[in-house]
This record gives sequence, structure tokens and C-alpha cells, in this order.
Amino acid sequence: MTVKKLYVVGSGAMGSGIAQTAATHGIQVIMNDINEEFVAKGYNKIKKSLEKAVTKGRMTEEAKEEALANLTTTVSLEDAKDADFVIEAASENKEIKLGIFKQLDKICKPEAILASNTSSLPITEIAAATERPDQVIGTHFFNPVPAMKLLEIVMGLQTSETTYQAALALGEQLEKVPVKAIDKGGFIVNRLIDPFINEAVFMLEEGVGTAEDIDNGCKFGLNHPMGPLALGDMIGWDVMLAVMDVLYYEYGDPKYRPAPLMRRMVRAGHLGVKTGKGFFDYDGPFGKEIVK
Repeated sequence: MTVKKLYVVGSGAMGSGIAQTAATHGIQVIMNDINEEFVAKGYNKIKKSLEKAVTKGRMTEEAKEEALANLTTTVSLEDAKDADFVIEAASENKEIKLGIFKQLDKICKPEAILASNTSSLPITEIAAATERPDQVIGTHFFNPVPAMKLLEIVMGLQTSETTYQAALALGEQLEKVPVKAIDKGGFIVNRLIDPFINEAVFMLEEGVGTAEDIDNGCKFGLNHPMGPLALGDMIGWDVMLAVMDVLYYEYGDPKYRPAPLMRRMVRAGHLGVKTGKGFFDYDGPFGKEIVK
């Protein structure tokens, strides 16, 4: 299956990244969000990213214009009616996602594949909200989508082999490296990395080290390109907390208990890069700075 028309629900960091990647690979993309302000912000982010690529010599002006010509925006889910493949990249909230899939199931053509970019929520439960559970699958991309090569393809209990092959083919169209995961909390990558990040927050709360020292320990001792606290800032602590809550609920293992400091950061609205402040400050003139 070759995807000619892709519909993306959500124009935030993940939705706009997926839309940009598809548009630069010759796919007609419709990017949706709940209002004009949000979808315009997502479109402008894509445009700015492509302009930066041209400036740095990674893309021609012609290729940029072709990509933008492949991209349209909408605030109506009804515009998904002709899509071959739909990827939901809305907030990591189960009720929101279930509501979206119920609507898409009624709107989309019978052969359309419905996919979720969820990083932790059960694909089987999302699929059960539709009348086509065999055509529902997880396609978990990684941030920033245009740069990160991995694509987790997550099989729900009723996901068909045909649907898997369609998702695999889309990954190949987008030049991603696919890994296949079954539908267990956190899938592969988040089950590995999120408890690691969570432990870094516990360490900070216990005074084991400063945010800078904990991150430098991982960067220069473990050869990680980014420390766990900076990575959590980039992911967003609201997303991190949602994933840890799912892992703790799914497995009932204390090792997945979210760090109390993480929950307090979310309550304070200090979500990381997207709000300008997490465990580091991103509003200063020099970019990332340590929060004092």
C-alpha cells in the first residue's frame, strides 16, 4: 500500500513533525487541530523549519515549495473522509483519543487505516472504540520527527497483518527505521527510557546531584547525547507524567511510580521547552540555562 493522502490529527510538536516529514516525502497531507490558531501555529513551525533547512543547504528552495504545496490545514475532522491513512497525534489523554477515533471511524472511508501516535496508551482499547479494530495500529514517532529515524509500530490485539504491512510501508515511504512492538504499556522505547528519566528526577529531589551534574554524568559518563532532565524538558513533563502513570497502572510495579517532583512540576506548569521552563530555563537570551 502506498499512502497518497495522509490526515494528521494534531498540529503540536509531534503532529506538525509527522506532517512535515510526510509532505517532504511527496505525500499529500491534511493537518488538523481544534482551532485556527493552533493549526496556523503548526503550519508556521513547519514553514520555519523548511526555511532553515534551505538556509543550511539541506534542502533546495524548489523542494521547500513542493513540500508546502503538499500540505493543507483544517479544523474539521470531516476532511479526513478521503484519507488513505490517518495518524492521531493529539494530547496524551485517553478520553480525548477515544473520542477522536469514534468520530474518525464514522467519517473515514472503509479501507482507511487509523493510527495513533500515542507513546503509552493501549492500542487495543483505542481500537475497541471503532468498528474496524483490525485496521487500527500504533505508529509512534519520536521528537523531532524529521530528524529521528525510529518508528515504533504497535500491534493491538486485533490489528491485522494487512494493517501492519500498510504501516510498515508508510514507514518506508518516510525513510524511518521500524520496530514492531506488542501492545504492552510503554511499548519498547518508553518502557526503557522513561523510568530512567523518572529516576533522574528522584535523584534531583533527593539532592544526589544538581540538574546540571546529573545530566553531565549521563552525557560524559554514559556517552548520551542529552542528559535525562534536558530530555524530559524536551519531551514535556506532562507527557512524561502521563506515560509514567500508565506504566505504574499497567504493571503495578513500584519502579514505575512517578517521582513526586515531576507531578509538582506539571502542577506548576513547568513543562519544559514548550513552556520555557522545566528543570532548565529556555527563555533566556542564551537558550538553555539552569533554573536557579
